[in-house]
Amino acid sequence: MPSFQKISLNCSAALSPVGSWGGRGSFLVPLLALPLLVAGCQKKTPPPQMPPQPVDVVTLKTQPVTLETSLPGRTDAYEQAQIRPQVNGVIVSRDFEQGADVKAGQQLFQIYIAPYQAAYDQAKAQLLNAQAGAARANGQLKRYRPLVAAHAVSSQDYDNTLATAREAEAQVAQAKAALEAAAVNLNYTHVRAPISGRIGRTLYTAGALLTAGQTQPVAVVTRLDPIYVDVNLAATDMLRLKRELADGQLERNGTDAAAVGLRLEDNTEYPVRGKLQLSEVTVDPATGTLVMRAVFPNPDHLLLPGMFVNAHIQEGIDPHGMLVPQVAVARDAKGNPYVMVVDGENKVSQRSIQVLRTVGESWLVSDGLKEGEKVIVSGLQKVQPGAKVAPHEAPPAAPAGKAE
Repeated sequence: MPSFQKISLNCSAALSPVGSWGGRGSFLVPLLALPLLVAGCQKKTPPPQMPPQPVDVVTLKTQPVTLETSLPGRTDAYEQAQIRPQVNGVIVSRDFEQGADVKAGQQLFQIYIAPYQAAYDQAKAQLLNAQAGAARANGQLKRYRPLVAAHAVSSQDYDNTLATAREAEAQVAQAKAALEAAAVNLNYTHVRAPISGRIGRTLYTAGALLTAGQTQPVAVVTRLDPIYVDVNLAATDMLRLKRELADGQLERNGTDAAAVGLRLEDNTEYPVRGKLQLSEVTVDPATGTLVMRAVFPNPDHLLLPGMFVNAHIQEGIDPHGMLVPQVAVARDAKGNPYVMVVDGENKVSQRSIQVLRTVGESWLVSDGLKEGEKVIVSGLQKVQPGAKVAPHEAPPAAPAGKAE
């Protein structure tokens, strides 16, 4: 067996078909070792670095922010009268248009009047009869008074005459009361509107029989101007509003009432401001909330009872408020809010913040951020603290709303 000389391999010799070993010994290298030699001779290149992740940011700045409390509620009628008949009878006529405005005292229905007119006439005649009897008894009493003093008549006869006169006067009073009752029933045949307002539909027409004290009203009259707005408020918020009203922080409408705005169901603003009544309220012990009532002018009858609305009370203005878009705020496992902030080297860091309330589509931040810092508003799922990003200023958002 031939002897092999000590050799040093290089990549060119390993890959050469003949090799630099010379002779037949070069072909004794097993062919299976060639892939290992080739792999060992390849240059190791570092993996390509990912470019910085593009993100949208907003640069924070302080600005005046109007502070408001928003209270959901419903409208309620200022006055509402359910009209029911006070006497029995058949409707002779209906004297109003359904859905029209009526005035207090306006006749709505006419009930058949004949039996009540007859009862009134009879009561009037009984009063005249009683008055005649009282005149006769008083005349006899007047004649007996000097006679009893002269002992021309007995004291017993005088006492009987006096009693008769007083009985006659009682009968007169009784007849007057009966006449007044008959007059009341006669007047009840004219069914009138007790208040001014708008009258709704009715199911009763001429010929319908009405019963005194029936449960179903023949018509309903609702006063729409002004109108109430009932809202639910936590007791703690009520105490805060009272303090702010006393301190002059709340805008007033009148002497002791806070001014209230109103937003309708279609998200439009009601053009007239109302006032909030803060007195005579009771807290519901089960929920810790109370119903507060605001009064709004409603000259055009735009507000109708039963509408869902949002009342908002202006509490003041924060001159140095800082707003962060809600899409930029996330919460950790404990529910604490935080944001991702980009520093001057375009590195991302997580920052815990304190939020007070919503302002439109933003949060009003009280602590954790400074003016001029950049907060990521899009691409949050693709970045981690410590990563480098390529920040781009997000397009300006709509004007900030009011803090609620």
